[in-house]
Amino acid sequence: MNPLVLLLGSFFALIALRVNIGFALILSSVLVILVEGRPLASVVNQMYAGIDSFPLLAVPFFMFLGRILNAGSITARLLAVADATVGHVKGGLGHVNVFVSMVFASLSGSAAADTASVGSILIPAMKKAGYDPAFAVALTAASSTLGVIIPPSIILIIYGAFGNVSIGALFLGGVVPGLVIGLFMMAYTYVLALRHGYPSTPFPGVAAAGKALWRGTAPLLIPVFVLGGVVTGVFTPTEAAIAAVLWALVLTFIVYRDVPLRRLPRLLGDAAIDFSVPLFTVAGAGIFGWLISYLGAAAIVVDFITAQTTDPLGIMLLLIGFLLLIGTVLNPISAVLIFLPIIQALGTQAGIHPVHLGVLTTVTLSVGLITPPYGICLLIASQIGQVPLGRAMLAVAPIVGISIGVAILSLFLPDLMTALPRAAFPNQF
Repeated sequence: MNPLVLLLGSFFALIALRVNIGFALILSSVLVILVEGRPLASVVNQMYAGIDSFPLLAVPFFMFLGRILNAGSITARLLAVADATVGHVKGGLGHVNVFVSMVFASLSGSAAADTASVGSILIPAMKKAGYDPAFAVALTAASSTLGVIIPPSIILIIYGAFGNVSIGALFLGGVVPGLVIGLFMMAYTYVLALRHGYPSTPFPGVAAAGKALWRGTAPLLIPVFVLGGVVTGVFTPTEAAIAAVLWALVLTFIVYRDVPLRRLPRLLGDAAIDFSVPLFTVAGAGIFGWLISYLGAAAIVVDFITAQTTDPLGIMLLLIGFLLLIGTVLNPISAVLIFLPIIQALGTQAGIHPVHLGVLTTVTLSVGLITPPYGICLLIASQIGQVPLGRAMLAVAPIVGISIGVAILSLFLPDLMTALPRAAFPNQF
């Protein structure tokens, strides 16, 4: 049997049997290595090479940051800022949902953390206010995917670290499409609010709004530390993550004092556990991705696609379709690590800039967080809202179209993803 067919076939067979993705990557790789007669030491070497990356250290710090935000009153303060800013617009709670997800995305970079924290507050509130429960679940899950796109995105860090692309440029590249998707979600919410009579919350008054904004100012400095520090070269992404964690610790344990200090070891332990599973997957993807390259998968896929079309637009549309397909069964981190050689080979063939390609890949793979069978954000939100997954899938379908539409739009308007990074990093273009 062709070793590449054996590698991919055994991997997806193990996934279908619900084997942990990290084990599936390693077991399928070991099988091919044994068949090929290569030394098993290659497995250990490539797994170690997969995790031997300094930028990768930013990921556990951002996960720890998410734990800190959820433990204290920071999330509640951000909700108050969102309510004071957009809550009085028709469909107010829906706009608050999207707004706070956009802000939360710039703090933790984690979609699942956003779904769990924001959803546990806003989904019950939206249901109580008369919103369709399926819509509340769908909007919460979909807006949470902005955490994958708006910096500091963990996926963009992974892509930059393993794809040899400037993480700072990728961060800036994710800003505009993330904001555009968020604004389109708000527009969709407004249309549904008019159609179904969803309420808005009364404007609290200038004084109350000013107080909410003041109370949320300190947490909103976190994106300044991260994005500003990385773009100006003051911080590496890892150092920026550490600075953000330190600021969040000062706010939570010293300024606000709403979490007892004795909880800190538990938060650290939870963050370590949160990181252990994706780190194991990264290690497994190290050997799997190496085999993908070694067996010439990128050249095979490029040859196959260029046999269908040599038009750059056609190649990129097929790549988007490919990413949407694998996103339904793999989380974005695994998808990037496993198929990065293929993604970059197709991007080179189509002549797309590496920064544009990285952001486009991230936006497209974010859809997989709300499309079954993987769809972790939709699963979490549907459990919180006690809505059957089938109803949630129907409700989220129009919002899925927004993200896909922005990804396709960027093929015609590349400045959507490259204008900001080109201005800040002209040497990268």
